[in-house]
Amino acid sequence: MGIRHRPWSFAAQMVFGVADIISYVSQTATLEPGDVILTGTPSGVGIFRNPPVGLKEGDEVTVEIERIGKLTNRVRVTT
Repeated sequence: MGIRHRPWSFAAQMVFGVADIISYVSQTATLEPGDVILTGTPSGVGIFRNPPVGLKEGDEVTVEIERIGKLTNRVRVTT
C-alpha cells in the first residue's frame, strides 16, 4: 500500500478541548500510559468519501503532537 496523507489540524481547532475529551473517555474506560484517543478531523472522515475509505489490516497510522513527538502503529484487525 502506498502512503496516504489524511487531513490534519491543530488541537486548538477541535470542537472539544483535549482535557474535555480525556475526562469524557475516562468516565467509561481506564486510560493507561501509552493509550491514544483518536478523534479525527471532519474532512478526514473516510466513510463519507466517494468511494468510502477506511483503515485496513496492515495500514500504518501516525499521530503527531507538537513538541512531544510522533507515534506510529500498524492496524491489526481482531475478531
